[in-house]
Amino acid sequence: MQEVQNQIRAALRAAVAAAAEAAGLTGPGPGKSHPEAPKEKAHGDLATNLALVMARGERKPPRAVAEAILRHLDLGGTWAERVEVAGPGFLNFFLKPGWLHQVLVAVQQEGENYGKSDHGQGKRVLLEYISANPTGPVVLVQARAGAVGSTLARLLNWAGYRCDTEFYVNDAGNQVKALARAVDLRARQLAGENVEFTGEYPAEYVIDCARDLLKQYPDFLQKPEEERLAFLERWAPEYFRAGQEEVLRRYGVVFDNWFSERKLRESGAVEALIQRLKEMGEAYEADGAVWMRTTKYGDDKDRVLVKSDGEYTYFCADAAYHLNKYERGYDLLINIWGQDHHGYQGRMKAMVQCLGRPPESLELLITQLVRLVKDGQEYKMSKRQGNIVELEDLLEEVSVDAARFFFLMRSLDSHMDFDINLANLASQENPVYYVQYAHARICSLLRQAEEAGYRVPDAASVRLEVLQDPAELDLLKKIAELPEEIIHAAESREPHRIARYVMDVAALFHAFYNRCRVLGAESEELTRARLVLADATRVVIRNVLGLMGVSAPERM
Repeated sequence: MQEVQNQIRAALRAAVAAAAEAAGLTGPGPGKSHPEAPKEKAHGDLATNLALVMARGERKPPRAVAEAILRHLDLGGTWAERVEVAGPGFLNFFLKPGWLHQVLVAVQQEGENYGKSDHGQGKRVLLEYISANPTGPVVLVQARAGAVGSTLARLLNWAGYRCDTEFYVNDAGNQVKALARAVDLRARQLAGENVEFTGEYPAEYVIDCARDLLKQYPDFLQKPEEERLAFLERWAPEYFRAGQEEVLRRYGVVFDNWFSERKLRESGAVEALIQRLKEMGEAYEADGAVWMRTTKYGDDKDRVLVKSDGEYTYFCADAAYHLNKYERGYDLLINIWGQDHHGYQGRMKAMVQCLGRPPESLELLITQLVRLVKDGQEYKMSKRQGNIVELEDLLEEVSVDAARFFFLMRSLDSHMDFDINLANLASQENPVYYVQYAHARICSLLRQAEEAGYRVPDAASVRLEVLQDPAELDLLKKIAELPEEIIHAAESREPHRIARYVMDVAALFHAFYNRCRVLGAESEELTRARLVLADATRVVIRNVLGLMGVSAPERM
C-alpha cells in the first residue's frame, strides 16, 4: 500500500505543479494531505482531502480546486485505474485489481520486516517514560505508561526513526532523604526498638525494604545515625529501582538507559546550566532566588531554579536533564508523564526555548488514570497498606499478554476501566484471546495443509488473481494497510491504533475462514492462493503482536 500511496503522491505533486501554472493554484501540495483508505468502500481504495486543504488559501471552492488537479493528473505508472471528485472536493482513487496481489508477494518476501519503512529517515528520538520515583513499586498507571511507551518506541523504530528509551531516576532531593529516614525507622522497629513511625512512606513495602536491609547488613543499626542515613540515601533508591527494573522486565519493558538525577547533580551539570542561562539572559536573580524567564516564551509566570535557601527546584534539575538530552544529539524528545503533570505543557515548552531549542522538539504525553473492575464493581486489589495497586499485584491476576493488550486498546489520554474478568476470559469476547486465537487458528490450518501434502507456495508463482471473494479482498486490503498504519500510529503517538488494527485483521480472517474453504477449495490453484493469504495474515498478526509486546501462540 505504501508504494501505491507514494505513486499517487508523486502524481498529485506533478498535477498540482501543472495546475498552478495553468490555473493559478498556489496551495501547499500533497505534502499536507496523504491519500488514505476511506471508511466507505464506495469511496474507492484511497482518498485524499488535498483540494479541501488547498482551497483555504486559494479562495476557490474545493471542488473547483479538485477538478483543476484532476485535469492535470496523469495516472500512468501508478496502480490507480481511475479517480473521481466526490462530495465537497475529495479525490477518490480506484485501484487496479492486481495491486492487492502484489501485497502478498511483499509480505512473503519481507516476513518479519513487513510493515517497516524509512519514513522517519533516521531522525533521532529519545522517549522517556514511567520514570517512577525510586521510593516504591511500579503502580498501575505506570504499568499503562509502560505498555504504551515500549510499544511506541518499537513503532517509531519500525517507522524509520532511531528511537532510544530512557527511565529518569529521581534519586536526589528531599524525597530521598525522607525515604532514608523511613527505612531507618522501620529497621529500628524490626530490631525491637520502641520507636513511633512518623513521616512519609508508611506503606508496607518500606517494611519489606528494611527487612531486606537487615538481612544484608546485620550490624547496620550499630552505625551512627548520620552514617546510616547517608548510606540509605543511596542504598534505598537503588533497592527500589532494581525492583522496578525486575518487574518491568517480566512485563516486557526494557530500557536502553537508566539515567540518574543524583549523578547529573554530582557532575556539575545543574550549576553549569544556571551559569549558561544567566549568560544567555534567560535567568535572573530576584528575592534571593534564581528564576528562568519562561514568561518570555508564553508561560504564565517565571519559574524558580534555585530557591532562596539555595536548594535547587525539581524544575531546575529537569531543565539540566533536558539540556543533557539535547547535547546527546537527539532531534526530538518525547516524555510520557503521569496525570499529576497535566498542565506542564506551557512551562516545559518555554523551558526548551530558554535552552535555545524549538518548542516542537519536545512533546509531552499524559497518562490518565486506570480503574480496575471485577464482577462489575471497582476492584480494590492492593495487598498492602497505602491504597496503591502494584504492577506485581496485577500480574498475579492477569497474564502479561492480557495486561499489555488491554492497556494498549485505549488512547493514553482517556481514563480507562480494566476489566479483570474479561482479561481472563478464554473466549472470543476477550480481545487478546480473539487475536491470539486467529494466529493459532492459522498455524493449525498450515499444519493441516502440510499433513495433506501442501506447503505455502511461493507467492510470485501463484495465480493470486483467483482471490476474488469479497472476504478475501477485504482481508487483503487490511493486510496492505499495515506499513501506513504503523506510520500513522508512530506519528500520532497513538499505539492504540495498531491494537484496533490487529483486532480488525483477526475479525476479517475469521470471516474469511468461515466463508472460504482453504483445503478442498474449488480448485488446486485456489487452495494454493488461499494458503498464501492465510500465511500472510499470520505474518501480519505476529508482527503487530510483536510490536505490542504480546505473544503470538501457535497452539491454544
